[in-house]
Amino acid sequence: MPKSREIHLVQRPDGAPRPENFALVERDVGDAADGEVLVQNLYMSVDPAMRPRLTAGQALDEAMMGGALGRVVQSKHEGFAVGDLVSNRLGFREYFTSDGKGLSKLTPDPELPLSVHMHALGGTGFTAYGGLLHIGQIKDGEQVFVSTAGGAVGSVAAQIAKLKGCYVVGSTGSDDKAAWLRDEVGLDAVINYKTQPIRQALEEATPKGLDVYFDNVGGDHLEAALRRMNTLGRIPVCGFISGYNSGHSNVSNLSNIIYARVTLRGFVAPDFMHLWDDFKRDMAGWLKAGKIKYQETVMEGVAAAPAALIALMAGENSGKMLVKLAD
Repeated sequence: MPKSREIHLVQRPDGAPRPENFALVERDVGDAADGEVLVQNLYMSVDPAMRPRLTAGQALDEAMMGGALGRVVQSKHEGFAVGDLVSNRLGFREYFTSDGKGLSKLTPDPELPLSVHMHALGGTGFTAYGGLLHIGQIKDGEQVFVSTAGGAVGSVAAQIAKLKGCYVVGSTGSDDKAAWLRDEVGLDAVINYKTQPIRQALEEATPKGLDVYFDNVGGDHLEAALRRMNTLGRIPVCGFISGYNSGHSNVSNLSNIIYARVTLRGFVAPDFMHLWDDFKRDMAGWLKAGKIKYQETVMEGVAAAPAALIALMAGENSGKMLVKLAD
């Protein structure tokens, strides 16, 4: 019977999450019973979308939910064998038992690191792929703006837009991230919104206006983008990170949606699951060809998970924030 350490939410944060909102708890996890598997998590994902659930949705004094990649270490389930890799939503813990529901087998690509299945070749990349191609309906040669372009979703969205022959502007919050986006990724223009007023900088960077704004931020970024949208522009709204801690995000010029006939649509990945096979094929090919670049920020051990989430919300990560739980 293994012991598992897990992270509990013990206090709902008021504003930005703090260490005292979380607790590290150790408990016994039973061996796999008939029809069950015992899974050891190897990597867990830390994402901005976790923040709203801390206010409402995540139960107190229970192991937190989150995307993870694990390995089956015991199996009494006919559908799984010891050694199988499985994606799951039971992150923030080292071990768990399952009857198989919510587990998806993963066949790793020997030419790619396992960790890419947690971002570019996983749910993060799929969110960017479907959000841009299906929701945003980008066309070759269009003018595109991606906020938080140094993050896990934004960096993939920006690069897909470049692969489609678009003029791409990205925003990020540090000079290091801006340099990576400009020099390594090859964006046409990069804005450090902490040193440049986003409204003026975006106007200067988009002389032909914007056809698509991939929104991860809301707030002042959305307001600035609405001023630059061309007629029949599209705004796929992936996230609203500017309002996650405060609970609100003020935008004063939503009327621009009317005059420019702009489509603004929120989305979640299940909206385009029919694209999953296309995504896996395209993204694996792009990664192997070096056409999609990525960064990872990896913290070690489940005890580091709260610090990883706090750092993510403060913008201290480069690319995908992961916690490595085991080899």
